[in-house]
Order: sequence, then C-alpha cells, then structure tokens
Amino acid sequence: MSETRLRIIGAKVVRVSRKLAKKHYAHLASHPRFEDIIAYIQGKPYGKEYQRVLALVYAGENAIEKVRNLAGATNPEKAEATTIRGAYGRVTTKGIFENVIHCSANKEEAEKEIKLWFKPQEIVEKIFPTKVVVKKKVKVRVWA
Repeated sequence: MSETRLRIIGAKVVRVSRKLAKKHYAHLASHPRFEDIIAYIQGKPYGKEYQRVLALVYAGENAIEKVRNLAGATNPEKAEATTIRGAYGRVTTKGIFENVIHCSANKEEAEKEIKLWFKPQEIVEKIFPTKVVVKKKVKVRVWA
C-alpha cells in the first residue's frame, strides 16, 4: 500500500479458531448464514491447508478510509474491478460474500478488532494504552 503512504505496524498469520471467529463476527450472530460466515473466515470450505488468514494493522493519516477504498465494496459484484474485492472476490451460490479482505469500518471497530487479533507486543508502534500485569507469576503486557 505504498501509494497510500500507510505503514504496516502489525502483521501475523493466524489459524482462526472458532472462538476467535465467533468473537470477530459476534455482531452477526443472528444472521441466517452465521455458521457459513464462521466457516469461511476459518477457511474450512477450502481444506485444511487454507485455514489461516494474514492479519495486518496499518497506521497513517486516514488509514481506515484508505484501506476501505482499496478494498472496495463489501459485495464483490458491486466492487470496482480495480479494488481488491472487485478483482479477487466472489459471491457463492449460498450467497456468502467471499470478499477476501476485511477492513474495520471506523476507529472504534478498529480498536476492538486490533485488540482481539493482536497482543500489545505484536504492534511495533504504541497505538493504545497498555499495562503490565502478572500472569502465573510472569509479567506480560496486556491491553489496558
């Protein structure tokens, strides 16, 4: 995303557990295709070798807006062909949007999702307050 002048400040490959998927999509719990959505983010429809995602945190001026513009419309069929979703996404015969990328919608959602997917020490810039706590007699940094 060099053209956006954004910086990657967190990156990791994640094997998405059911627990993580359900927390991430908790706001869709009443959606009739909730189980399909959970299976999709876990990569289950594509086999065990695909059951992981690349989680990234970008920082910079208007980062959320810039990433969302590059991603394109949530529905891949309505996304411009030059966007990530327009070029690589699809809608399955079940009506599931395989939009290949998730973007936080606003600052509040971004903070919630970053704290869900990353530990403070996995982010290379301080973006939220942290505190040191003792867990099982070991000090670790956690989100404040």
